[in-house]
Amino acid sequence: MKSLRFISAEALVSNAQLARKSLSSVAHNLFPLLFKASYLLEQREVIHDLVENWPLADFNIGKLLGTTVDYQEDISSRACCVCLESCLVGLRDYVLNCSSPYSKRLKVVDLTGIKDVEVQLCKCKKTLGRWARTELLSKLCFELLVEMQKLQFNPCIFDIAIDILIDLFVTERNYELVVQALLMRCHCPLKIRCVAFRADSLTLRKLFYIIKLTDPASLRKLEVVHNIRLEMEHLEVLFNNIHFPLLTSLTLPARAFNVQRFASEDEPILMTIGEKMSQMTQLTELSLAFSTLTGKIRKLLSPLKTPLKLLDVSNCALNHADMAYLANSLHSNHLEVLDLSGHNVADLYPSTFFKLLSHCSHTLKILILEECNIQDIHVNMLILGLIPCRKLQEFKFLGNPLSSRALKCLFNVFSDLPKLKYIEFPVPRDCYPNNVTYPIDDSDLSKFDHQKYESVSEELNNILLHANREDIKASTPLFGGYDAAIQETGNELGSYLLKSFKDTLENFNKALQEMN
Repeated sequence: MKSLRFISAEALVSNAQLARKSLSSVAHNLFPLLFKASYLLEQREVIHDLVENWPLADFNIGKLLGTTVDYQEDISSRACCVCLESCLVGLRDYVLNCSSPYSKRLKVVDLTGIKDVEVQLCKCKKTLGRWARTELLSKLCFELLVEMQKLQFNPCIFDIAIDILIDLFVTERNYELVVQALLMRCHCPLKIRCVAFRADSLTLRKLFYIIKLTDPASLRKLEVVHNIRLEMEHLEVLFNNIHFPLLTSLTLPARAFNVQRFASEDEPILMTIGEKMSQMTQLTELSLAFSTLTGKIRKLLSPLKTPLKLLDVSNCALNHADMAYLANSLHSNHLEVLDLSGHNVADLYPSTFFKLLSHCSHTLKILILEECNIQDIHVNMLILGLIPCRKLQEFKFLGNPLSSRALKCLFNVFSDLPKLKYIEFPVPRDCYPNNVTYPIDDSDLSKFDHQKYESVSEELNNILLHANREDIKASTPLFGGYDAAIQETGNELGSYLLKSFKDTLENFNKALQEMN
């Protein structure tokens, strides 16, 4: 609900010309109110002028757009291109504007609070995602230095130093621009301070170089994903040469570890990596999806001194010893997010899996068990494991061969979980032809009886409705959930994959020719 103050602010900013003329007489404490009203109405010029003349010491976009006294709705998920571009350009002009009626007090700009979501409610329907924000800010920092060179010497500009907290996202396409901005950080009044760093489609040389430039000592989150061929020996080199004392979250690309290729000399490397990770005393989130870690999870995780709250070991080919370690480790009593997708948990190691589930039941908020071969015969056991998870907010179990009857049993239990808000459930097995085998190939995923599925889906939602659980959203995203990063850089990712495939073929042909 909007307060009278917010309604008045909307009325003012809706007349852009009047609002811009009136800024010089607006009280400092009204700027945040006017900013949120302008952002909601997508008043590009007013947003720019508010930022250009910002009179306060900090500008935290997450707090400004979040729940406020005058307007409770959180609009920080509106990564609106029009509004965010105006913010960033206004920030550049804040430095260059020497005629502002306010003294320049701004010291910190926090851009990390923007949430990238699938559905954008802004009128322009165009987003400025994390990658694009990285590129635009880097470009504006360079432009600012060029403009400063053109101006006559003005000490008020050179005295300005504003820390810009941002989550950087770097690929081959924006690499040079970001490197340029980071190298010139000491000369630029807008100083990029990287809080979280995501890298994709980079060579290892470029990856190591730009990580050094980000000031890794203050980095909180590091994501190395997809098209970066970072393997265990490279990770050892990275950790030996760069320290991450404040890192809380680490994501490594697929096949970063592959114990199938292990030789005796590789064992010390794994132990070194574990020891280096133990020095990251604030590390609580670790994602190792699609690494082959059979029998080695203890060596990697046991050195950690801080319990993990998030652990993604999906498709890591864990064995009974690995699951037994996880169930009995210090991490099991603290896990809030657990992804064990791709493991036959109910058949291969049921007792240790349910022991793990029992230990983390008091903390667990998100559980992901996709393609775990959970069948109808396992449903009662799964229900017993889920019932104690009273804090569970999300449960995803796509790709499991469960019948519509089994799903109805599960949904009756879901309605009793007080915190549950989101479910991703599989297409019932009885909606597919009898000859379909699991895990289902991508080409066969959509070859099911859609009419029957809709009928079952309606019945499942009715179970929730009759239990007064309209707050739970249940869906079946066949090809996985929305990923803002993939959505934004998917074309580049595809091009890089094709290039890698072509290079591999050329190297293979070259090797064959040399053999002949």
